[in-house]
Parts: sequence; C-alpha cells; structure tokens
Amino acid sequence: MTLQAIDTAHLSSQTGGDHELERELLMLFVQQCAAHLRTIHGSTDRQARMDAAHTLKGAASAIGAWQVAEAADRIEQSLAGPNPNLAESAMDALALAAAEARAVIARFDCAA
Repeated sequence: MTLQAIDTAHLSSQTGGDHELERELLMLFVQQCAAHLRTIHGSTDRQARMDAAHTLKGAASAIGAWQVAEAADRIEQSLAGPNPNLAESAMDALALAAAEARAVIARFDCAA
C-alpha cells in the first residue's frame, strides 16, 4: 500500500478544517524540515542529529507526513543504538519522503 505524502484528513482534524491554519502549519513544516535535514545530514554531533530526527518526527506526525515521521524515527533509533552508522541507510528514505512531502505542500500552497 502506498501512503500519501501528507494525510490531509489528519491535517484537517488537527486544524479543525481551518485551511489558512493548515497552510501556515505546512509552511512552518517546510522550514523546520529543511533545518532538521541539514542537522541530520551535516552534523558530526550524534546527539544533535538524534534531537533533530526526534523533532522532525514530531513535526511530521503533527501534519500527517507519516513517511517522514517513520524515516526520522528509524534514524533516531539507529543513532541511539550501538551502531549509529546504520542511520546512514535510512537517510535516503528520509530524503525521498521529505521531498515528496514538500512537493505535496507546494501544490497545496499553489492551490490556496
């Protein structure tokens, strides 16, 4: 089963159907996503990478970006484990999920 990049029903339930609030949350997510991805991919600080993955997981869950949340969770768990290099294998999944979510958000923003 293919998941959609953004669960719009979940997003709508989070905002009470307020489309302007949805738009604001999505734009905020795009900004946060970019910052957290930079930390996850570029930092040498393991704790900072874990914190960024954890925060991204929460932000993604709030808007219904389940694939982003799951990929960020895999990275967080890998970094917390005995072999943090396993997180590298989840990076591609996170990058792809984030790109798909941002593409959906861009279409959503254009439709507003």
